[in-house]
Amino acid sequence: MNIYTLIMLFFIIAVYLVETAANLLNVKNISNNIPPEFDGYFDREKYSKAQEYLKANTKLSVISSTFFLTAQIIFIVLKGFNYVNTIAVSFSFGTILTGLVFAGIVFSAFEILKIPFSVYSVFIIEENFGFNKMNVKTFISDLLKSWIITAIIGAVIFAAILWLFANVYRYAWLYAFAAIVIFELFITFIAPVTIMPLFNKYTSLEDGELKNSIEEYAKKENFKMKGLFKMDGSKRSTKSNAFFTGFGKFRRIVLFDTLIQKHTVDGLTSILAHEMGHFKLGHIVKHIIFSSALSGIMLFIFSLLIDKAWLYDAFFMRTQDIYAGIIFFSFLYAPVSLIISPILSYFSRKHEYEADLYSITTYRKPQAMINALKKLSVDNMSNLYPHKFKVFLEYSHPPVLERIKAINRIKLG
Repeated sequence: MNIYTLIMLFFIIAVYLVETAANLLNVKNISNNIPPEFDGYFDREKYSKAQEYLKANTKLSVISSTFFLTAQIIFIVLKGFNYVNTIAVSFSFGTILTGLVFAGIVFSAFEILKIPFSVYSVFIIEENFGFNKMNVKTFISDLLKSWIITAIIGAVIFAAILWLFANVYRYAWLYAFAAIVIFELFITFIAPVTIMPLFNKYTSLEDGELKNSIEEYAKKENFKMKGLFKMDGSKRSTKSNAFFTGFGKFRRIVLFDTLIQKHTVDGLTSILAHEMGHFKLGHIVKHIIFSSALSGIMLFIFSLLIDKAWLYDAFFMRTQDIYAGIIFFSFLYAPVSLIISPILSYFSRKHEYEADLYSITTYRKPQAMINALKKLSVDNMSNLYPHKFKVFLEYSHPPVLERIKAINRIKLG
């Protein structure tokens, strides 16, 4: 085993240890005390159940991450990538098709190994805690659809990057960066009308008090949108959510049917005012710009490493094929991601506070927002006492108690 393999394995194991430590600290931080803010929302039985839900999910996460870490190390040490390359090359395709076969085998194996953990999550944990509404047929259908969609989109992006680095040479990373950004924007526009309906049914929100409230608020804030839609989230889970899709006048507001059933008109409008705040305050654009810039930087770094023999030696590859280099570089990105993720999470949490402020100061019903946050936390069995390290490392939203305290500090004139 060469020094490059040892360094690469060190980084993989280090990432695993940090993430596992965060999960274990998070469970250890559980408190038996129901916070006074949740009096009347969490009873003792349901609160205890929420803690057990956290423990069950954490246990599964640690077991699955340990399994995949072990599988990766064994596969690398036994020169699995070189063996997969032998299979891919045996078809005598050109570089791009050979690369797609190589990547297809690797990612297919990974997806197949994930299935038992997904089954356990959905049909054991989610089922036992009263969330799952999915049957086996829907589970298999979702799995196959997601594989097909991922294969198509992934193949297009992978083939484009491979062709550019194999043929353009100079500034290939820049062309690849431009192609990825354009493709991602294209997918963002077509996903609401082509991809998302493959999984869920979307119907226009019926006329009534809720629709009137949202439309009146959107009009007051000069917020243009394509329409208001209800999604049959109850087909898969009792959990509730709401989200926006699209850009500009093509923006759509989507509410889970479970969310509509459980919340008041004021609560739902407050939540959507929060989401509109993200657009009005430029958070969406900032996120796109930062993510795009990060992609460009990583492609540039990849262009510097693509012809380095040590990158391939670390994975025991006999040849320096660009398509293999793309896969290997993704391993090197793991420790980089561990550094970048807390930064992204910090700004994401900051934006959540700002969107809360926007909602409160424009819709002017802070208690409705607070009540909605409490109901969402109870209905989804959220962890009310996450460990600070877990929050620092992964949380894109502030813990709900901190959000409630921040809202209570807002002074309305």
